[in-house]
Amino acid sequence: MYNMMCAVKEGWKIVSLANLHPVEEGEMDSFMYQTVGSEGIEMIAQSMDLPLYRQSISGRSLTQSMEYEKTEGDEVEDLFNLLTRVKDAHPNVRGVSVGAILSSYQKLRVENVCSRLGLIPMAYLWERDQEELLHEMIENGVNAILIKVAALGLNEKHLGKTLGQMEDILLKLRDKFGVHPCGEGGDHNASTRSSGTCRISQINSIKTG
Repeated sequence: MYNMMCAVKEGWKIVSLANLHPVEEGEMDSFMYQTVGSEGIEMIAQSMDLPLYRQSISGRSLTQSMEYEKTEGDEVEDLFNLLTRVKDAHPNVRGVSVGAILSSYQKLRVENVCSRLGLIPMAYLWERDQEELLHEMIENGVNAILIKVAALGLNEKHLGKTLGQMEDILLKLRDKFGVHPCGEGGDHNASTRSSGTCRISQINSIKTG
């Protein structure tokens, strides 16, 4: 969400949202995609008054080397197919918002898909200092709550807490255990309730574990 806010600040206009989700409800193992909390994407699209394009993830992580080339059956091709649909519906679309911070694996795959479709990948958060970025998101009105935790020092009592409430805790856990304050590597996942681009009145589900 914050990467989209950065894109808007740079003069881009958001024309649609796109989401890849598990075939079955719940979370799935994926090298590429955050699937926990995907049930809330429809509320985000409604709050932003934008068309939403969704597609299930049918592929798997077949090519696990850092560099990626088109591989039939790989989950990256699900992204290619989804963005192809978006581009067909919006011929003037020029770019894709990419929220990657540290994962070269993910960033390179999105860049591969964008290159094949003639799109510009916009990764404004790439390699940002996470302490600075976390504080910046909070200061700029990103009101997100933790919906999953998977790192030393984080447990169920932290679920439902906002990033603002968790900021000091996450920084202490970074110093003590090496936790990524912005959740890189799946240390935690958050769902946005409101920001400069949307406001959601209710979160229907909190994921644990």
